[in-house]
Amino acid sequence: MQTNNKNGNIAIIFNEEEALVLLEWLHNFNQEEHSTLFQDQAEKRILFDIEAELEKVVSATFDNNYREILLKARQKIRDVE
Repeated sequence: MQTNNKNGNIAIIFNEEEALVLLEWLHNFNQEEHSTLFQDQAEKRILFDIEAELEKVVSATFDNNYREILLKARQKIRDVE
């Protein structure tokens, strides 16, 4: 993961595995009701928008072996115990 701040725009660059794991988490999170976690609706809107943007660029979501790809991505990202 990389970040930069140029011209007032903040960019976060994820590798494929990071984007996939984040997308899956956002999808699961956004499916549930978490109204008590948000101080303002704008916070919820941002999470939906990030999920939508990731859906556009993470091609693994359309793979027949999506769950296997997700599992491997999670394993690669996890902290070593």
